[in-house]
Amino acid sequence: MAYTSPARGHLYPLVPILLTLVDGGDTCVIQTLSGELDHLAATGVEAMALDPVLECSQLEDWRARSPRLAIRSALQTFGRRALLEAPDLERTIAARDPDVLLVDINCWGAATVAEASGRPWAMYSPYLLPLPSRDAPPYGPGLAPLHGPLGTVRDALVRRVVTGGFDRAALGGVNAVRAVRGLPALQRFGGLLARAPLLLSFTAEGFEYPRSDWPGNIRLVGPINWSPPAPTPAWLPELPDPLVLVACSTERQADARLLQRALEALPAAGFSVIATSAAHDPDSFRAPLHSRVVRFISHEIVLERVVCVVCHGGMGITQKALAAGVPVVAVPFGRDQLETARRVEVARAGVRVPPRQLNGATLVHAVQGAIRRRPGALRVGRAYAAAGGATAAAAAIKGLFSDRINRRAHGNTPTARS
Repeated sequence: MAYTSPARGHLYPLVPILLTLVDGGDTCVIQTLSGELDHLAATGVEAMALDPVLECSQLEDWRARSPRLAIRSALQTFGRRALLEAPDLERTIAARDPDVLLVDINCWGAATVAEASGRPWAMYSPYLLPLPSRDAPPYGPGLAPLHGPLGTVRDALVRRVVTGGFDRAALGGVNAVRAVRGLPALQRFGGLLARAPLLLSFTAEGFEYPRSDWPGNIRLVGPINWSPPAPTPAWLPELPDPLVLVACSTERQADARLLQRALEALPAAGFSVIATSAAHDPDSFRAPLHSRVVRFISHEIVLERVVCVVCHGGMGITQKALAAGVPVVAVPFGRDQLETARRVEVARAGVRVPPRQLNGATLVHAVQGAIRRRPGALRVGRAYAAAGGATAAAAAIKGLFSDRINRRAHGNTPTARS
């Protein structure tokens, strides 16, 4: 039984894992966005809708006036969702009696219910894990690695500020749900991630910073990509090479100007552009000759041709591009994108452009520079493939089955706590 937040970027990576389990004879149920149920039914995975009130609880961090307030807004949204997730998943557990639970990292209420249920459970993260490490800069501001005594001092000071603020903003929502279900309060948000017997991270070293202190419950399986099947648009072959894909976030944020700058500058520099506006109205953009703006298109179809991907630094599109060996220009506007964009730069798999430096000339220069870094993108793609993907993730989840099976064999099947 899988439970996701109301975001396609958190749903689609799960589908290949569940299909692998189904192919092995298991029954898989996923509770997710109502608008995706038909797509999922066609795959053979049984799908159920989230509580409709929960599904309508969308991120509002793009309205915030500063990065600090944006993070607080996002964490407050997750806290409000947690209060709805908990009873939502409890109803499903009571109805379906699942052997194993798989929960989205952003679903704090569902994770609490999974822990309280006494059943084997796992958590998954489609973005970089917000965990401290002696081998990596503090998570959040997108700092470049800095080694030696200066780096140690910088990281300690920044970690104290960033981690403390994050914990203060997140733990109220987490502990409110835990208290109702008789679970101890957590002192750090990282404690929630440590509660899961298995935490699947959808990335791999080679893109993520290598670490000697990964917690024992974490398994890095690389990016896992899926999208609903779609035909190749008839107009796609008409766009000449070299072709650049420009992608906005599926969750609304202030990244429309990235698409607009690309449409203004890249065709004039000799590139054709296909742009996915996602959360923005495609009709609000003017596409010049040899360019096209659509809300969605299968990125897998486009990645076969493009020489570069320009995006907001979301993990989904960034890793999808690199897995295909396509270099990236990442322009991070907030959320986890600062960390993702920095790793693109450090891996030499593309170019990072701060939003305040975004203009036509800068973007053209960045695309040209990213194309020269294709060897780095290919190197990251090989690291992803070696991590195992859906097969490795499914095997790790199967490893949790034995506890549930043994309990049933002894007539001791746990039930969800009310």
